[in-house]
Amino acid sequence: MRTERATIPTRLARRVLGLPRPVLDRLIGAPPVTIDGRVLSRQVQAILSLGERTGAGLGATDVETRRRDLRRAAALGMPTRLGIHTADRILAGPGGDLPVRVYRRLGGPSLAPAIVYYHGGGWVVGDLDTHDGCCRVLAEVSGCVVVSVDYRLAPEHRFPAAVDDAVAAFRWVQEHHREIGVLPGRVGVMGDSAGGNLAAVVAQQCRDEDPPVAQSLVYPATNAHFDSRSHELFAEGFLLTRADVEWYRAQYLPEVATWDAPAASPLLAPDLGGLAPALVVTAGFDPLRDEGAAYAERLSDAGVPCEYRCYDDMVHGFFGMGVLPDGVAVISEICAATGKLMFRT
Repeated sequence: MRTERATIPTRLARRVLGLPRPVLDRLIGAPPVTIDGRVLSRQVQAILSLGERTGAGLGATDVETRRRDLRRAAALGMPTRLGIHTADRILAGPGGDLPVRVYRRLGGPSLAPAIVYYHGGGWVVGDLDTHDGCCRVLAEVSGCVVVSVDYRLAPEHRFPAAVDDAVAAFRWVQEHHREIGVLPGRVGVMGDSAGGNLAAVVAQQCRDEDPPVAQSLVYPATNAHFDSRSHELFAEGFLLTRADVEWYRAQYLPEVATWDAPAASPLLAPDLGGLAPALVVTAGFDPLRDEGAAYAERLSDAGVPCEYRCYDDMVHGFFGMGVLPDGVAVISEICAATGKLMFRT
C-alpha cells in the first residue's frame, strides 16, 4: 500500500541524493565541510552545491519572489503523505479572516489531542501549502489533530500581527475542541523557525490561563538581536544567511525598539517558569542554532521539563527536506517525540 505521493522532480532529486558516496563526492567536487566539531551531511552539501551552480535559492530581495521560491522549494522538498484527512476553515481573527487547515489521521480516534502548528518563513513567506507535507507527517506520526495556521505576514502586517493571530488560533482550538474532535484541555503548540518563535510566544502569553500542554520548537528564532556565535559561524553558505535573517527582520520588526520585547524575542523574557513542557530542536549548521540551545537551557534552568536535540549534520529548513534519503525518517522522529510529549500522563 502506497503511503506517499511524490512528484517527478522530487523522485528525481531523491535518486540523485541517494547515489553511492563516490559518485556523490564527484558531483559535489569538494571535501566534506567540518565546522565547530560537526560534519555537514554529504547529501545536504550536494543540495547546497547544486544550488550555487544553478543560482537557485531563496535569497531574492523582493517579497513576492521569495514567496514564490519557497512554494517551489516546498513542492520539491516534501512528498505528500497519504491517509490524512484535511479540512480548510476560516476563523474570525483579530485582523479579519484567519485561514487554518485541520489534519486528522484516517482511522484515528474520534477524540485526540491537538497541535496548533505555526509555519516558518521569517514571518514574511510561507503558507498552509508550503508546510502541508510536514503537517501531514505530524498528524500521522504524532496521532494528534493538527491545526495549521495561516497567520498574517509582514511587511503587509508587521509585528505583532502574527503574534495576535497565533494566540487567537490557539484560543479558538481550545474553545471549539468539540467541533474538530479534540480532547478538552489537550492542546499544544508547535512551529519551525519563525513559527517556532510564535509557538514559544504563545506558550508565554497563555501561561496563566488554559496554557498549552506542550510546546515543540523546531530551530526557533528566539532573539531578534541575532548576536550569537552561530550567526557568525554560518553567516554564509548554509541556506539561511546573515543577509536573509536581517532582511526578514527588517520586514517584520523594522523598529529596533521592538527587538527586546518577549513577544518578539522570547529568549529575553524575564521569567520562563511555569511554561509548558518543551521539545527544542536545532540544526548544527544553522545561524539560529545557539539561540535555540540557549532557550532550551533557560527553560531547563527555570524548572520546565525540556528535551533538547541538535541534528548536528543538518542546516536550517531540514524539517521540510523529505527529499533527503533519510529526510522523512528524521522528520518523523521529531513528530514522534512531539506526539510523546502531547500524550504524556
